[in-house]
Amino acid sequence: MLTFETINELTLKVTCTGNDVLFVKAGAFIAGDNSGPKNYRFEKVLLGPQQNLGQALFGQLARRVTGENLPLMKVNLNGDSVTYYANYGQHVVIYQLAQGETISVESENILAFTQDCDYSVRFIGVGVLSQKGLATSTLTARGKNAYVAVLSDGNPIVLSNIGKNNTISVDPDAVICWVGNGHCDPSVTADVSWKTFIGQASGESYQFEWHAGDNVTVIIQPSERQGGIRVSMD
Repeated sequence: MLTFETINELTLKVTCTGNDVLFVKAGAFIAGDNSGPKNYRFEKVLLGPQQNLGQALFGQLARRVTGENLPLMKVNLNGDSVTYYANYGQHVVIYQLAQGETISVESENILAFTQDCDYSVRFIGVGVLSQKGLATSTLTARGKNAYVAVLSDGNPIVLSNIGKNNTISVDPDAVICWVGNGHCDPSVTADVSWKTFIGQASGESYQFEWHAGDNVTVIIQPSERQGGIRVSMD
């Protein structure tokens, strides 16, 4: 069994009791501690973390087509141990999924997840306005030990409309992930007018929106990716 916790906000600590398997961003291991000889080993994931070969092949193709590249390594843990993972000083956020709950996350923000999570790549159909919005990686809790650790450039902001009547609107290039039962995909709103094409754009021409009843939690980083399509004419 695995448990996740953060150390100083920047490091993921994974405690293993018995034998288990962990999927981690390739190269993220920084330290380990166990009694006796080292009882964990690393293995490159060639196709994907799916258990089924056909699904793994499809997932590899989907990641290449959509840009949701996910360089992973598999950590085989054979006995009690503690291992540590980090990525260039980025902040680490841990989420334990309830059974059937889904997290939709940008692949570059995935640090680690347990084998109780089912991984897939999914099209959400808003790639016309943002290259980052074309597809998303999803992890769905299959078992009770479904942990996910994600990365954030700086301390993240968490917004939720669970049980509320509010609308959440965010910049797609700042979104790390969203969590809910089902996919809870956002709608996309665009503010494009003639001013946009003469260089008078606000710089915020499109947003992701979740509305009342979506019952979603959204995690945002205080940093924007360089990637979305900017609509303007200078």
